Amino acid sequence: MKIAVLAPVAWRTPPRHYGPWEQIASNIAEGIINLGGQVTLFATGDSITQGKLASVCETGYAEDNTQDAKVLECLHISNVMERAGEFDIIHNNFDFLPLTYSKLIKTPMITTIHGFSSPRIIPVYKKYNHNSHYVSISNADRSADLRYLATVYNGLDLDAFSFNDSPDDYLLYFGRIHHDKGTAEAVEIAIKSKRRLIIAGIVQDENYFKQKVEPHLNKQIQFIGHAGPEKRKELLSNAAALLHPINFNEPFGMSVAEAMICGTPVIAFNKGSMPELIKDKQTGFLVNTVDEAVDAVKQIPRINRYNCTQWAKDNFSKEKMASDYWSLYQKIVNK
Repeated sequence: MKIAVLAPVAWRTPPRHYGPWEQIASNIAEGIINLGGQVTLFATGDSITQGKLASVCETGYAEDNTQDAKVLECLHISNVMERAGEFDIIHNNFDFLPLTYSKLIKTPMITTIHGFSSPRIIPVYKKYNHNSHYVSISNADRSADLRYLATVYNGLDLDAFSFNDSPDDYLLYFGRIHHDKGTAEAVEIAIKSKRRLIIAGIVQDENYFKQKVEPHLNKQIQFIGHAGPEKRKELLSNAAALLHPINFNEPFGMSVAEAMICGTPVIAFNKGSMPELIKDKQTGFLVNTVDEAVDAVKQIPRINRYNCTQWAKDNFSKEKMASDYWSLYQKIVNK
């Protein structure tokens, strides 16, 4: 089967640090190749794949801001659509814009909805309900207006992480520095728990960082900026727990799955997909307030770290995700 995997072009696929959609597009492409699929990855020219690579730009617009994002997206999407006849199926990981081509080509398209940036984009998905195949990344992240083929959880490269049953005593916050992700709440939890906190991630909201995070930085609360693959593995595997006090209904939570693969339990606010990712009191704790999170910190030693890694490997591996998508491809093509 010949498959076109369409990734975004903000960052390299796979990303050097940040770029969750690019990371999943990469994991899908490489996983499908390992199953025998003939994959062409449509991504930036500096992307890495075992398959064929098709690109209209050398680097992503988030890494080279001399480029116009909309122009790049237009050229990128049209590139795969004009070659649609070469493929048995197109796997869209690039949001709603590619759907506008779906009635103009004969090749079926499957779209992974990586989250809704706004309810205002749903009418586009709704327009193509009957000729498209939608996949959600969690049961929590579904619109009642859309028809779904399946839910397929994001799958991670297990070899990129390492299990650790003898962690350090620090708490970890790993993600964008933004109100939605709850960086300030993580700081508050650490202060009230009197525990060391390491904060890793890109600053997405500069004012939020300066007002809510920076004033608390000291020996106890440390900010180290973004962390590449090796540093990420080190931080996640050595942490006593990951703090994930989100303020929005998160569609998935890459760092949550990554932490559990390492054996690290997660303390998360009970929103969005968190009840699907975390087995409460077995691989972490689902809480509703900062004070409940502080109580959960005291209970971290009760969590068996081996249970965390086993749960995550069984449910959030690249191999499982690729196998699930391969079955969907066959279902669509055979139909």
